[in-house]
Amino acid sequence: MSNPNVLPAIRQTQVLNAPIDKVWKAVSTAEGIAAWFMPNDFKPVVGHEFHLDAGPFGHSPCKVTEIDSPHRVSFRWGKDWTLTFELRELDGKTEFTLIHDGWDPEKLTEFGQPHPAVRENMAQGWTGIGQKLAKYIES
Repeated sequence: MSNPNVLPAIRQTQVLNAPIDKVWKAVSTAEGIAAWFMPNDFKPVVGHEFHLDAGPFGHSPCKVTEIDSPHRVSFRWGKDWTLTFELRELDGKTEFTLIHDGWDPEKLTEFGQPHPAVRENMAQGWTGIGQKLAKYIES
């Protein structure tokens, strides 16, 4: 039985004017992810442990949980979250869906902030990050 108090995942989908291979490089390499999200030492290897450099929030520990080239990347982020990037080919363009899951109204982040408040900020933040990704890929 699923917990009725769990907050829904943040899901954002956008169509990028670029072929799937180009988008895949942007979401599955350290250089690509750094260009639109955060500096990191990501490697597209299941089980690889890496860090996202969240600036004032320090280095968030992460662990790659899924790599399905060129369609899906998933990793644990911090102690509670999962981040997934899904790609789907659309006639020379790519549909990109970001899924940020693991929200729980009973939990606090590593920084002592309640999940519901952080989720609101993140949902808005991802919109801006999605625009950065589009700009990076389409330039």
